[in-house]
Amino acid sequence: MSTCLRLPVIVFQLLVLALMHHTATAAERGGASPNTREAQLVQSLLSINSNELDVALKEVDTLLKATPNFKLAQLVRGDLLMARAQPLSDIGNMPGASREQMEDLRDEARVRLKRIQDRPITLAPKYLWQLDANQRYAIVVDTSKSTLYLYQNVNGEARYVNDFYVSIGKLGAAKIAEGDQKTPLGVYFVSASLPKKSLTDFYGSGAYPLNYPNEWDRKQGRDGHGIWLHGTPSDTYSRPPRSSNGCIVLSNEDLNKLSKVLQIGVTPVIITNGMDSINAQDQTERAALLQSIEAWRADWASINTNAYLKHYARDFSSSSANFSSWSQQKKQVNAGKSWIKVHLSKLSIFTYPEQPNMAVVNFEQDYSSNNLSNRMKKRQYWMKRDNRWQIIYEGAA
Repeated sequence: MSTCLRLPVIVFQLLVLALMHHTATAAERGGASPNTREAQLVQSLLSINSNELDVALKEVDTLLKATPNFKLAQLVRGDLLMARAQPLSDIGNMPGASREQMEDLRDEARVRLKRIQDRPITLAPKYLWQLDANQRYAIVVDTSKSTLYLYQNVNGEARYVNDFYVSIGKLGAAKIAEGDQKTPLGVYFVSASLPKKSLTDFYGSGAYPLNYPNEWDRKQGRDGHGIWLHGTPSDTYSRPPRSSNGCIVLSNEDLNKLSKVLQIGVTPVIITNGMDSINAQDQTERAALLQSIEAWRADWASINTNAYLKHYARDFSSSSANFSSWSQQKKQVNAGKSWIKVHLSKLSIFTYPEQPNMAVVNFEQDYSSNNLSNRMKKRQYWMKRDNRWQIIYEGAA
């Protein structure tokens, strides 16, 4: 009887689906393929499934020659060597192995297999309602799938480019407080670039801080800091799906690919716990919001202060004012105006994960009047209530 590495039934099923899906989706992705290392690992597991252990060992050796620090691949190789002496019942079922480490690596194997199996969100996701011309790319992270999706801006709409395996917080998503070891959910932007030479080896080939906590987080009382996109230590190709203190962690190889398209202060990073594509309802709501934004601009420019203020919710706030103080200040300012002109450009709209009927709107505002002119980048949070869109936050972007 031949020696066989017996994998769990669910892994068998995923392997078969993965092979079928890989062929089916290559054309749909416009020739794009899954992460090369990930695909090589899956191919090795498929060979194990076919009881071609020598072939599987050769494949995983080829993978490890390119990435010797790929711990999951090392584990599979160890299993293959052990299988020559005795049947193994599961991935990482080797004597003397740390139970916690084995569970982490099994989780990574399951997630990577599932990533190959699942159809990527190639249509524009519901969170990317509109990109401005300067935002060449956008990122959506689905924490439920440990996957970062990269989309390119094509005439204001998002087009799928690639996706990458990522690790998130040890205790999952929906960050609330400092030290809770969770990854936040929301609309963020890459705020800085930290080169490798300025970091310890823990962060790998670089780091890109996000603007957490954002304006909505602070309004909700959420705190904490230091949520970054970053790489892995030099002795680690990738980390388990849940292993960070809240950051989003990629392999250095993948981070280096991503770093070529990131724009500081410009690239949006939407972190969610589930993905859906834009549908007809989204299109309708986007059109209604655009009409509301234009009405807000027109009422401001017409110096119709009462009409202008109706666009703001009663629980509105800026960085320094609530609705009452904002209203009073606007009435005082507009009393001294004989004319106002307001022009908006570079407008982008992102719906907010886990917060129905809310959108983050960014634009460049060119304001001029009889006694003042300025130009600024502005951010507003709009929420739909009682069937109409209202501003609940406004401030500099």
